[in-house]
Amino acid sequence: MNVLVTGGAGFIGSHLCARLLDEGYTVLCVDNLLTGSRSNIEALLGKPRFTFLHHDIVEPLAFEAEVVFHLASPASPVGYMEHPFETILVNSMGTYRILQRVREAGARFLITSTSEIYGDPLEHPQREDYFGNVNPVGPRACYDESKRLGETITMEFCRQYGVDARIVRIFNTYGPHSQLEDGRIIPNFITQSLGNQPLTIHGDGSQTRSLCYVTDLVDGLMRAMFTPGTTGEIYNLGNPEEHTVLEYARLITRLCESSSELVFVPKRQDDPDRRRPDIRKAREQLGWEPTVGLEAGMLWTINWFRQELARQSVGAQQLPVA
Repeated sequence: MNVLVTGGAGFIGSHLCARLLDEGYTVLCVDNLLTGSRSNIEALLGKPRFTFLHHDIVEPLAFEAEVVFHLASPASPVGYMEHPFETILVNSMGTYRILQRVREAGARFLITSTSEIYGDPLEHPQREDYFGNVNPVGPRACYDESKRLGETITMEFCRQYGVDARIVRIFNTYGPHSQLEDGRIIPNFITQSLGNQPLTIHGDGSQTRSLCYVTDLVDGLMRAMFTPGTTGEIYNLGNPEEHTVLEYARLITRLCESSSELVFVPKRQDDPDRRRPDIRKAREQLGWEPTVGLEAGMLWTINWFRQELARQSVGAQQLPVA
């Protein structure tokens, strides 16, 4: 079976491509490398059932696939604030163009949305039927609102044209292949801890997050796509285990054996105070829930960051002197 993964060279997309190949699918990975990286798919390049296409899906794309995972979009505050218009366009026009081709081909479609569509939630934990509390003109709106629009476009193709589509709202995810300069708490805390630099905490650290290891998240994506009866459905995917930012900071410094101190800076605008998914629907309909424990997943992630930082350091030393 032929599968298209947009954003396939990104953090989650690269893990999804590897999982699909392991299960025998033929994979076309499409990415414009705005925030993705060829290094994320380096181990897949050259495999007989894997093809990489450097392309921006805002532009028309002809493809032959029975299944389409649509992950293309900057996803970190650093990425989407640096590229706000690209973010808006990929989640709106890019989604529309891909869905036009999906409709023509009669393919199955999954769009990865985000917990950010709930904004700074007034309901806790967040259920799929919660409409959210989003600032439509704030600095995060280019991402939050364009993801909401992407959901709207997807549901209209499902309702109007009978497209076999579903929506997954991804909560905070961590693991290998994250960008070192991602800007979110886990990449920041790990890179700072490994360098024995001060850990930057926005606000007082009492805000909460729920972190899901990337392989668990990919398993949820696979189940949402391939489980019968999921057409037109929306699923939260994330780990309901909730901790404060301070707890994550202390865990990471301990696991990194770091001497880093904590430094508190002003809270970011529209940064949610609490974030935790209600995953009862995914449990009941997909038989899915996270299985990787926080400390184990964090150790694997730290080891990858340590190796990646060393690799980049060696690469920088080998650059010719101007």
